[in-house]
Amino acid sequence: MFYAISACLAGENCKYSGGNNRNEAIVSLCESRPCVLICPERTGGLKTPRAPAEIIGGTGEDVLAGQAKVMDSEGRDRTEAFMKGALLSLAQVWEAAGDETEICAVLKAKSPSCGSGLIYDGTFSGTKIPGNGVTAALFKREGIRVLTEEEFVPPVD
Repeated sequence: MFYAISACLAGENCKYSGGNNRNEAIVSLCESRPCVLICPERTGGLKTPRAPAEIIGGTGEDVLAGQAKVMDSEGRDRTEAFMKGALLSLAQVWEAAGDETEICAVLKAKSPSCGSGLIYDGTFSGTKIPGNGVTAALFKREGIRVLTEEEFVPPVD
């Protein structure tokens, strides 16, 4: 099994606020299994720190279809950066995985890029809705298994 991991979960300071979401189980996984760290927002050209962003008018699937946008809390349209980051992150995962056919992505819960199953609703009020972030939606569409750090159970040797 090859793993694609949200870099913030491995302790990289790439979170929108400038910090990280370090998760010790994820750090241990990265030390013991083949994995690649990704940060779609940074890969898409956004700086750290940056204004928080949410999907407006839908979910990651809707952004991929051109039917919703990703906006930051200061009113800037970040859709292009999120799309670019998702596509480049997917390419990064395929390249790093090589011949490995089983890929699992462990991505940051509720993120407009990485959220899986539940994301913020676009009002910047903390309200969550069913849906996926842009990168999670793309990965799922491409057949990559996606989990959040909340769903992740470390593999047993």
